[in-house]
Amino acid sequence: MTVLKTSVLVLDCAEPEPLARFYAELLGATAGPAPGDGELFLVTGGAGVVLGVRRDPHHTPPSWPLPEDSQQAHLRILVAEELLDEAEREAVALGARPVAAEEDGTRLDNRTTLRRYADPAGHSFVLAAVRDQP
Repeated sequence: MTVLKTSVLVLDCAEPEPLARFYAELLGATAGPAPGDGELFLVTGGAGVVLGVRRDPHHTPPSWPLPEDSQQAHLRILVAEELLDEAEREAVALGARPVAAEEDGTRLDNRTTLRRYADPAGHSFVLAAVRDQP
């Protein structure tokens, strides 16, 4: 029998509370300190905890892209295709920095369907269009 577990992706940064608020606003969630751990903030949505943000005073933001064009760990945030432009405006207004936009060949108007950003602490995330509401 497998022991019941849960998991959460945790991002390290020097100041976790503002970064947790950034993701909470971007995802329509809430952010608050983890019970019993003053160095960890949890971003919680309707389905439970979706992301953790932990204090690391020595954190160095990752670089993107790597010289060899290799894939890095990143958040992929799914958004309905017709709302991608609006989601991009929200992300940038909250402090995201655009890094790249990629067209995957599925749209007839050649608009990008995958948009890459750096969050305020420098972590990579992607807004990815999906045909149906996520």
